[in-house]
Amino acid sequence: MNKLTVRDISVLGKRVLVRVDFNVPLDAEQHIEDESRILGAMPTIRYLVENGAKIILCSHLGRPKGKVVPSMSLAPVAKRLQELIPDVKISFATDVIGEDAKAKVAALNNGEIVLLENLRFHAEEEKNDPEFAKALASYADIYVSDAFGTVHRSHASTEGVAHYLPAVAGFLIEKELSVMGKALANPERPFVAILGGKKVADKIGVITNLLKKCDTLLIGGAMSYTFYKAMGLSIGNSLLDDKSIDLAVQLMADAKARGVRLVLPIDCVVAKEFSADAEHMAVPYDAMPDGYEGLDIGPATSALYADIIKGAKTVVWNGPMGVFELEPYAAGTKAVAKACAECEGVTIIGGGDSASAVNQFGYADRIDHISTGGGASLEFLEGQVLPGVAALNAKPRKKLIAGNWKMNMTTSEAEALVSELIPLVKDADCDVVVCPPYVDIPVVAPMIKGTNIKLGAQNVHWAEKGAFTGEISACMLAELGVSHVIIGHSERRQYFGETDATVNARVKAALAAGLTPIVCVGETLEQREAGITDDLLAAQVNGAFDGLSMDDACRTVIAYEPIWAIGTGKTASDEEANRTIRVIRNTVEKLYGMDAADGLRILYGGSMNAKNAHGLKAMPQIDGGLIGGASLKPADFAKVVLD
Repeated sequence: MNKLTVRDISVLGKRVLVRVDFNVPLDAEQHIEDESRILGAMPTIRYLVENGAKIILCSHLGRPKGKVVPSMSLAPVAKRLQELIPDVKISFATDVIGEDAKAKVAALNNGEIVLLENLRFHAEEEKNDPEFAKALASYADIYVSDAFGTVHRSHASTEGVAHYLPAVAGFLIEKELSVMGKALANPERPFVAILGGKKVADKIGVITNLLKKCDTLLIGGAMSYTFYKAMGLSIGNSLLDDKSIDLAVQLMADAKARGVRLVLPIDCVVAKEFSADAEHMAVPYDAMPDGYEGLDIGPATSALYADIIKGAKTVVWNGPMGVFELEPYAAGTKAVAKACAECEGVTIIGGGDSASAVNQFGYADRIDHISTGGGASLEFLEGQVLPGVAALNAKPRKKLIAGNWKMNMTTSEAEALVSELIPLVKDADCDVVVCPPYVDIPVVAPMIKGTNIKLGAQNVHWAEKGAFTGEISACMLAELGVSHVIIGHSERRQYFGETDATVNARVKAALAAGLTPIVCVGETLEQREAGITDDLLAAQVNGAFDGLSMDDACRTVIAYEPIWAIGTGKTASDEEANRTIRVIRNTVEKLYGMDAADGLRILYGGSMNAKNAHGLKAMPQIDGGLIGGASLKPADFAKVVLD
């Protein structure tokens, strides 16, 4: 969760457009049958009220297909909202971008609310029409996204308005991304994923993504019969996703290759027809009789799955185990829901039918997190970029200035430099790192202890110990108090034959010892003039990060070092440096996703100095600098840090 939230900005006196999910079920008399989505938005709404915002709520309800459908009006929601917050003035606008909405928005006072009519009464909403989005945005100073169930859609109210307003997440979005994001990026293990549903093709993205992350994958629902068919077994009249048989074979092979335990039901509940009154029985998975179809996992499978879930530290579940809407075929889904409720680890239900099941069986209050988004949860589990999330503003990255002393500074010179530097940078609002030669580290370490200066090293070997004369291990550096280490510096690539493979090995060793690698990438003048800079940098990043988990990758820092600029007095223009670092960030996004790319700090290392630092640091993609010559003079280095 690397997005700004509503608590990161001031809302006092500001007009705040909030996209909520009030798509609630209504009965024939327009009474709300389930108000959980309204309640889910209340923390954000109350926060805005209490902090003096002028609140404009917008949502869709149903599928009116761009026409005014009175039975899909949000008027009943406005009435219920007023009952839930009786001490707040709430108005209902009978249109979205018409005169009534404009008048009621204009009349808002601090702490008051107006709810706009159904967004989807306008066809422009689902088309993400720019003029419609601009009209919505004109009501407000700030946009808050708090409808997770819609962020997988590029609609005007979920993505379009973010082009015209500062855009932040509400508390519901924050919780969804934080909880599910942590489960996928850095789960406590064993990590058990449970997938059900009808077709393998519907969950191919989820299965493929989870096979990279989980320890055990439990398969249930009708999709299990496609796996049986792929194994050459008879499945009777069970639902078959015949176009996915080869895919099922490949997925089982992938699981085996990755060391993931993929578990299929060992017995099934079968019936002669799809009916609650049909004759049904439990049979072994490899003895399904002709003329019957599978409608649930069997009791032996329920017990097996419950036992596996019981020992998990993280559980993610998406999709029922059978036709749980019909009582004779609900036992498997209920058993999994009960096991999730009793599991002592973190349990996450990925929305949709699984969420309905835990609510139906009364286990919802014992689940750590139940996602409010069906399609959005599915796409999130697939690792897809959600347009409504991508549109939100990222949290600003804290700047980092690292000084690389290279092969300079005797012990006495190092001592003098640090003594002068400490008071000069004591008020810095960025991270400050000094990287002295190895022999100076024991002198510098005690001097900067208790200050805001961190200690770095200029290189590290990939082995923990051994016959590597003159080399230094990550463990040795950590023992001396080193927190950062430069890896793959252009000079080491040029003079000592450093390669992407050796950089990768050093990065892994540094991370294993708890150090923060500053991974250097860059091109020569010849490569630059040949027009291969972007491809070369992408290859260097891919090589350096090969085999790293997203969690490990997010613990690194990258430094872009144009080799042609080091020691020559030349430097890239502010705009060119920013563009190139954007290329590097795009590469990280392709590897690990948008949030990882947004959070990773990327420095400029091409002769940044006291004269050019201000302009370079002002660029949105540049998060600081790796400083060479300027770091040898305390006053110059301090100016780079503080400017």
